[in-house]
Amino acid sequence: MFENLSDRLDRSFQILKGQGRITEINVAETLKDVRRALLDADVNYKIAKKFTEDVKDKAMGQDVLKSVKPKEMLIKIVHDELSNLMGGDLVDINLKGSPAVILMSGLQGSGKTTFSGKLAKMLKSKRGKNPMLVACDVYRPAAIEQLKVIGAQIEVEVYSEPDNQNPVTIARNAVSYARKNGYDLVIIDTAGRLAVDEVMMNEVAALKKAINPQEILFVVDAMTGQDAVNTAKEFNDRLDFDGVVLTKLDGDTRGGAALSIRTVVNKPIKFVGTGEKMEAIDSFYPKRMADRILGMGDVVSLVEKAQEQYNEEEARRLSKKIAKNQFDFNDFVAQIAQIKKMGNLKDLASMIPGVGKAIKDVDIDDNAFKGVEAIIGSMTPKERTSPDIINASRRQRIAAGSGTSIQEVNRLLKQFDQTRKMMHAVSTAKTGKKGLAGMRRH
Repeated sequence: MFENLSDRLDRSFQILKGQGRITEINVAETLKDVRRALLDADVNYKIAKKFTEDVKDKAMGQDVLKSVKPKEMLIKIVHDELSNLMGGDLVDINLKGSPAVILMSGLQGSGKTTFSGKLAKMLKSKRGKNPMLVACDVYRPAAIEQLKVIGAQIEVEVYSEPDNQNPVTIARNAVSYARKNGYDLVIIDTAGRLAVDEVMMNEVAALKKAINPQEILFVVDAMTGQDAVNTAKEFNDRLDFDGVVLTKLDGDTRGGAALSIRTVVNKPIKFVGTGEKMEAIDSFYPKRMADRILGMGDVVSLVEKAQEQYNEEEARRLSKKIAKNQFDFNDFVAQIAQIKKMGNLKDLASMIPGVGKAIKDVDIDDNAFKGVEAIIGSMTPKERTSPDIINASRRQRIAAGSGTSIQEVNRLLKQFDQTRKMMHAVSTAKTGKKGLAGMRRH
């Protein structure tokens, strides 16, 4: 996400490297390159032009502090302007109402149905909501079935009327059903078209009028670039929606939609989809996104993702096992599962300051753990809880059963043993027992 833009901006700032002070000449030269970078990222030309003009005005209007280098000062100004361009602050979703009704809109293929499921799961787990999904796409083959599959996956009821071809009636009945059955949130998945047309617009407008939703979200595929911005404007002119959802930000997107859409429609980006998994949804924080675009990482989001998978009771149990040097392969697999739930591995790594740039050309496979999981899966329950009993013949059996080599099995066992010793040493050192210091004496 934004890799090309980040790289281009970084090269632009190199023009100021080693400069003693900001001047109109070196700022103009740097910002000319910044404007090219934004245009290459598919940012609207007028927006890119105004952006660089605003940065220049602020750069020339400031005396650079003696302790701050010109390059650092300009990066700070660009960071602030990028954040402002994308909205400045987080804008939360409106969940008032009994039930609260969210109407999804957008073109076919933008990811409305999948995102409806992601949003339901997120609001159920993080906000304690009791959501219901509503299938109002009566045209696309298997649309209702797709929503039902998603609903079953996230354990959320899906309301549908397969024999009814009137989306407005379905939506009205769904809201009434939700009110009677104790659902406090209704998310309505609507039909889309391959392009903006009058029939689709009239239908979504009729739905809005009939159910008066608390929130209308426009879902757009970020990979369509500037076309996404143009489509958003057409939808907003007719619907006056409340917020934008950018899907597929994990793909090969240049980022132009994320940077342009707020200015064009004057509506906030509220959520982004960052992968195919139901957990791959994030609230949109403009300042954090600016951090990532400029290669500063996003530690806050990384910590939040980790906390979502953090179970206090499980952590206490694990801590006791580590202290007693009883950490085993069952615990190891559980930790891998938690990491995988956090999202795309490369995306997670890029949230660490300085790492994003270092790994931009590195292919981090989301299936990186498969070999390890296969080896552990080929162990007997006794071997997983007591790794020390795994002798040469057991290693051969495990290698054959997992489709790996004896060398891979040996490597995993060695790494696991080293990890367990280090975790135990750190744990005992914290409790004042013989730990790292004691190990050094021996």
